[in-house]
Amino acid sequence: MSCQSAFIYTEKFQQYKFRDDHPFNQIRVKLTYDLLKHAGTLTDQQVMTPRIATDDEIQLVHHHKYVEAVKQASQRNMSESEIIEYGIGTEDTPIFDYMHEAAATLVGGTLTAVDAVINGPYDHAVNFGGGLHHAFVRKASGFCIYNDAAIAIKYIRQHTNYKVLYIDTDAHHGDGVQWAFYDDPNVCTLSIHETGRYLFPGTGNTNERGRLGGYGYSFNIPIDAFTEDESFLEVYQNALSTIAEYFNPDIIVTQNGADAHAHDPLTHLCNTMNIFEEIPQLAHQIAHTYCDGRWIALGGGGYDLWRVVPRAWAQIWNIASHFEPLSGALPQDWIDTWSEKSPVTLPTTWRDESGIYNEIPRKNEITEKNRISLEKSLKLIKNQQKYT
Repeated sequence: MSCQSAFIYTEKFQQYKFRDDHPFNQIRVKLTYDLLKHAGTLTDQQVMTPRIATDDEIQLVHHHKYVEAVKQASQRNMSESEIIEYGIGTEDTPIFDYMHEAAATLVGGTLTAVDAVINGPYDHAVNFGGGLHHAFVRKASGFCIYNDAAIAIKYIRQHTNYKVLYIDTDAHHGDGVQWAFYDDPNVCTLSIHETGRYLFPGTGNTNERGRLGGYGYSFNIPIDAFTEDESFLEVYQNALSTIAEYFNPDIIVTQNGADAHAHDPLTHLCNTMNIFEEIPQLAHQIAHTYCDGRWIALGGGGYDLWRVVPRAWAQIWNIASHFEPLSGALPQDWIDTWSEKSPVTLPTTWRDESGIYNEIPRKNEITEKNRISLEKSLKLIKNQQKYT
């Protein structure tokens, strides 16, 4: 299996910044880039500078009035009542200078990744600056101004006849992408996320299956709080393998939030670095089995900026470009470079040490609940297979 992979990166990703104390901070992208450079698994030749998305491209998903509102708000030219209507100026998504330009750069990064794959010569492309899956047609949501993942899928459909499988393993439901394609039979969405009973955005139930022609192409598997590696991977591997065979995609887009880790401060799952090795390995296999290798990998959530996200996202690139995750010690130069800036002690190894969280007494109950969610979500496929 021979692959060419593109890594989309610019220092300008750092301009997407709400405020210093906001949990969403794109320094994690720089930390990932720097970790890969120190590890020797990313070369300058593999790095592509993103373009800025045009208004027409952003409006493949977002209403033109919303795009104009983002521009005006970032220049402080709107009243508070007008701003709130569009979901900006909130605690989650406060206004910052040049907000439109910064968000358009993230979208442009994802479209650069798409172009690299659908126009060649690349099999895979990653944009860890993207993966902002919560934004809606006329409204910002959950730290997301423009929904680059949904825009990318619309762009793929505009320029090709590819069937797109979207795979979202962020701890938060991929709601904005799901609703954008809820009636589209050419886009299949799979979201595996912490149950909305405890976590934003509160959606993503197993009965959200699509509508009209898109019925049967939306899959949600809400997993219980305190889910651990074994149960997460059981759900992921069974769901993705079954859905890929059912849908037979031409290209996959993965949203790779790293907030399912036990250290993440905004979620309640208890996973380790193990899942962030396994998730991209199966995605890579699916891409080559069904899609001639076509795979766009995005970032997403992930709020333990220093200990978790750089290692998790670096392993995606390592797998996309070298076919196996790294293990052993992290590069000492990387640790030395960032230790003084980090508010926490940096890890020294690619994999987690044992005992990073307390034993979960409800493990068996949680595992069974997750199996029930998996079965409910895949019931439609199982019934079709039963009668064919």
